[in-house]
Amino acid sequence: MAVGNNLAAKPQSMENKAEFMVAGEKVVLTPQTVRDYLVSGDKERVSIQEIVMFINLCKYAGLNPWLKEAYCIKYGNEPATMVVGKEAFMKRAEKTPGFDGFEAGVIVLSGEELIYRKGTLKLPEETLVGGYAEVYRKDRSHSYRSEVSFEEYAARKKDGTLNSQWSKKPATMIRKVALVQALREAFPENFSGLYSEEEAGTEETAFLTSPDVSVAAEPQAAIPAQEQPVTPPPVQKPAQQAENAQMDMASAFFGN
Repeated sequence: MAVGNNLAAKPQSMENKAEFMVAGEKVVLTPQTVRDYLVSGDKERVSIQEIVMFINLCKYAGLNPWLKEAYCIKYGNEPATMVVGKEAFMKRAEKTPGFDGFEAGVIVLSGEELIYRKGTLKLPEETLVGGYAEVYRKDRSHSYRSEVSFEEYAARKKDGTLNSQWSKKPATMIRKVALVQALREAFPENFSGLYSEEEAGTEETAFLTSPDVSVAAEPQAAIPAQEQPVTPPPVQKPAQQAENAQMDMASAFFGN
């Protein structure tokens, strides 16, 4: 009597999906759609572990990557960088009950005088040295202030020159860094572990090639997982074993 092989290894699929709600909207993510639409840079080099970490970030931080509130940046063999858009920080701050506004600006050197100026105005004869931000809470008697150095955070290319965004909008970029840090200090329970692209120090191509997901989100979210035929497990080489270990980790996350 023939006996069916019920112990055959279950094939892994990049179409396993995670579903969660963000601001009343259902977000559907699969490893394949993350790789295809939400990774900037070397998307083919991003590992399943990094994809699962990115999905975890979105799920547990309540971020919708289809609205560019978060995305993943990967270059070569370097670990993937997972960053959050400034707008996501501000939306979260506005929804926080204790939030009572903020002030942010730049720090410039004019002659021998150090000037703190709201906004991002810098005169041609001045030197931009940093940014500052002050966040207020309704339930605290003091504000949370952050001051950051331009030289410490300005992202540079391999030749040492400033990347595109930091070269074109240096005052805007350093102000964002200061504001995000002040928000994180004021509301650690809401912003701990979240970092903006300005803090990440990634190369300019990450900003220039941030994927356009406006037409990809809905069709990709609706793709059903395809049926896979059950086949006997092949003899695995070490590289295959490592890849399958990554997929096993993904299956544990997606509940398969």
